[in-house]
Amino acid sequence: MVTLDDLQVRSLGASTLDSPLALYVDGRETNEYYVGETDRILYDDTLELIAARGVPMEQLPTFEAGGPRRKIFFEPATTRVGVVTCGGLCPGLNDVIRAIVLELHTHYGVRDVIGFQHGYAGIVESNGHDVVTLTPEYVSRINERGGTILGSSRGAQDPGLVVDRLVELGVDILMVIGGDGSMRGAHNIGAEIERRGLTIGIVGVPKTIDNDIPHIGQSFGFSTAFAKAAESIKAARVEVEAAVGGVAIVKVMGRHAGFIACYAALANHDADFVLIPEVRFSLDGDNGLLSLLGQRVQERGSAVIVLAEGAGQDLIPASDRTDASGNAVLGDIAGFLRDQITKDFANRGQALTMRYFNPGYAIRSVPADASDSVYCARLAQTAVHAAMAGRTDMVVGRRRHRFVNVPIPFVTAGSHSVSPDGDLWLSVLESTAQPFSMA
Repeated sequence: MVTLDDLQVRSLGASTLDSPLALYVDGRETNEYYVGETDRILYDDTLELIAARGVPMEQLPTFEAGGPRRKIFFEPATTRVGVVTCGGLCPGLNDVIRAIVLELHTHYGVRDVIGFQHGYAGIVESNGHDVVTLTPEYVSRINERGGTILGSSRGAQDPGLVVDRLVELGVDILMVIGGDGSMRGAHNIGAEIERRGLTIGIVGVPKTIDNDIPHIGQSFGFSTAFAKAAESIKAARVEVEAAVGGVAIVKVMGRHAGFIACYAALANHDADFVLIPEVRFSLDGDNGLLSLLGQRVQERGSAVIVLAEGAGQDLIPASDRTDASGNAVLGDIAGFLRDQITKDFANRGQALTMRYFNPGYAIRSVPADASDSVYCARLAQTAVHAAMAGRTDMVVGRRRHRFVNVPIPFVTAGSHSVSPDGDLWLSVLESTAQPFSMA
C-alpha cells in the first residue's frame, strides 16, 4: 500500500537563497487553479479510497506540489545545468529542451546550460561525443521539428563514469528526459552522487510514447502520437471500404500498454476490433477473432483491426532476443494475424482483400501538436523549478491537472497500463461493438 513516505522527494539541502521568481508566488494561496508551495496533493481521488486507509489526514499519501519556490538552493549565476535525452524518440523532445533552456535563462538567470549528445553515452567521455552549448538562440526554433537536437541512445552507462564526467565538467544539475529505463539510470546516477557526498541534482521529465509510466498523468507526446495513429486508421477504413472483403490491420506502438491503440481507435470510431496486450484474445471458436471478423465483414463489407504491437504474444513463439535496453524482442503478431486471417477466409470461401498499415516510427518522429507543446513547456518549467530548489532523484508529472514532484523510485516500481475493468476499455468496447471477451 502506498504511504506518505513513498512520496517524499529528496532534497540536496535547505533552500536559503531568494528566488528570482519569489514575486510570482508571494501572496498566492491554494485555490482551484493553483497549489501553494507548502500544500500537498492527494494521491487518492475518492472518498472511499481515502476512508479505506483509516489513517489521520496528515498521514494520507500526498505529492509535493510542483512549481516555483520563494527560496532556491542553487545560485543562478554560478550554476551549470546539463540536459540529456535518452531512449526512443517521442513528439515534444525538442519542446522540452527548448523550454528548459528558456526557463533557466529568462527567469532564473542561469547562463551556463550544456547538452549531452546521444543519451547517457554522451556523458561518458570515452564514447567521444561532443558537449553542446545550449543558448536561447540555439534552441529558438527547435520546437518546429521532430526528434531531439541532442540525439538519443538506449542502454545504461556506468554510473561512476557518468558522475566522474559531471564533476569534471562542473555540472550542478542534470536534467534527464527519458522513459522508465532512463529514469532507473538517473536514480543509479543519483545514488552514486549521494554515496560520494556531492550536491548534484538529478531531475527527470518522463517520456514514454506508450503512456505507460505510472503516477505522472498523461506523458508528453502521447496526444500527438495517437492523433497521428488515428490518421492511419482513417486511411485504412477508406481502403477497406473500397475493396471486396476488405480487412485492414493497423499496427501501432504499445509493448505492454495499449493506450495508443485505444485512444487512436476512439478518435474517429473507424475501428472494428482493438487488440491490446492487457486483454487476451483467441483466434478460434465462435467467440474467437477469426469467426467474429468473418461475421463483421459479411455484415458490413469490411473491417479494421487496430493492433498494439505487444498484443497476442501468447499466440506466437516467444523470442529469446533482447534489444539495447534489455527488453525482449516482440514476435511478429501482425504477420501472424495476416497469415491466419488469409487462411481462414480461404477455408470458408469468403472473399478477402488484405491491407496492412504500420505507422510505427512515423508517429514518434513528428513535431508535437499544439496541445503537447503547451504540456511540454509546463512540464519543463516545473522540472526547472524543482531543480533550482535543490530537489533530486525525482520526476515531474501532472495528477488531475495539478503539477507534482514524484520520487523516481516510486514511478519505476511499476507500470501504467489499460485496465480491462476501467472506463477507457469500456469506451473502446462501446465504440467498436466488439464482444466484452474474445478469449
